[in-house]
Amino acid sequence: MHRESDRSWLISISRLYDDPSEKEELMKSRKFLAKICLALLPALLGSFVVAPSAQAATALTIQVPNLEDMKKKWSAMIEAYNKANPDVVVTMENVPGGVEGDALVKSKLASGTMADLFVYNVGALLQAIDPVKNLVDVKNESWMKDVNSGFKASIKGSDGGLYAAPFGTAMGGGILYNKRVYAKLGLKVPKTWAEYTANNVKIKKAKLTPVIGSFKDSWTAQLYVLADHFNVAKAMPGFEDKFTANKIVLAKNKPTLAGFQYIEDTRKAGFYNRDAAATTFAKALEYLALGKGVHYPMLSAGIDTIVANFPTKAPDIGFFAQPGTSKKSNGVTVWMPAGTYIAKTTKNLEAAKKFLAWTVSKEAFQIQNATIPPSGPYFIKGAPVSGTLTGVFADLASYIDKDGASWPALEFLTPVKGPNLSQICVEIGTGQKNGVKGAESYQKDLEKQSQQLGLAGW
Repeated sequence: MHRESDRSWLISISRLYDDPSEKEELMKSRKFLAKICLALLPALLGSFVVAPSAQAATALTIQVPNLEDMKKKWSAMIEAYNKANPDVVVTMENVPGGVEGDALVKSKLASGTMADLFVYNVGALLQAIDPVKNLVDVKNESWMKDVNSGFKASIKGSDGGLYAAPFGTAMGGGILYNKRVYAKLGLKVPKTWAEYTANNVKIKKAKLTPVIGSFKDSWTAQLYVLADHFNVAKAMPGFEDKFTANKIVLAKNKPTLAGFQYIEDTRKAGFYNRDAAATTFAKALEYLALGKGVHYPMLSAGIDTIVANFPTKAPDIGFFAQPGTSKKSNGVTVWMPAGTYIAKTTKNLEAAKKFLAWTVSKEAFQIQNATIPPSGPYFIKGAPVSGTLTGVFADLASYIDKDGASWPALEFLTPVKGPNLSQICVEIGTGQKNGVKGAESYQKDLEKQSQQLGLAGW
């Protein structure tokens, strides 16, 4: 039985033909066409159905400190990972270092807006962001068995969990120096503070900047204090336990006051560059690379930025441990690399874990080596080291390879660290405080932070 529309169609067509035979042929044709249409109907309908869209790629974001060498390494790694894993899109966002960066990390964790993964300090500053509450425990990940034991100790939470993968290399805290200028002025690497001061006097007479300050990036102002820990530990056996138990008064012990006093003495002697307050980390390394400044109290990894920005000048740069009061106990304070963490707020945990595991793979290390040659050893067993290794790498290795010539930085041996040390050191370096007042201010900073962490004895 035809629908009404079918009848109308037949009537209107049949009126075009007067011959009955033509009408009969028309009816046969119409039935034939109807069969064809019925047969083709599924295909015709299918052509109008929108195909389901391809599954959207998983999006991951990683937060990285705004340091040139870190950004270059992570950019290269992310590009390679995204290319090999088209179902994932990893993007990078950058935050400042120092006090501002610490505040942003804490703020984002507290507000639940942290990136899926982020790169941050290990040791004392990790405890200040409550890893048990805010971070994903990666203790049972297969790659953890290859992580350096010293690094594991610096990423452990109060629950025994391990919260980070290492990123970067071992670093020494001391003095980056321009070897070309040293050779020109006939200077020798100093082993005592008196020798270091004598070198600075000669450099100043040569109308060059003896010591580069970069107080615009406040975190860089701490090195005289932090890099002196090897000397403190040698002078005060058992120091770390006493310090953790609040049995040390910084301003009343000569070894613990020394680092603060060094900043004051350097300023008073006129050894710092005149624009130290406005100078950034990157600018300081430019001064060093070009020989405008001769000493830069810094982590050995600073050479990475020089390799990236002034590759032809990198061979001119060397490294030596921060001198103390004794030639016999000359040695370097060693920093662990940064940690890469997964925030508990991530919505793509499995993808984040997969990416984190890849960051400690041989492929990832090879990419880092190709981007910027390592300035120290990696903290993963079997990690390849390649590329044109710098003199800084060799200088640092000479301390680490020598028995008794290296010691971990204090922040890896105690949870006690005040967040405002960098700003206090800037105040000393710019003449707002003297060394004693700076040490006293940091003591108060330690007390406040330790009380917030609920540490015994504070």
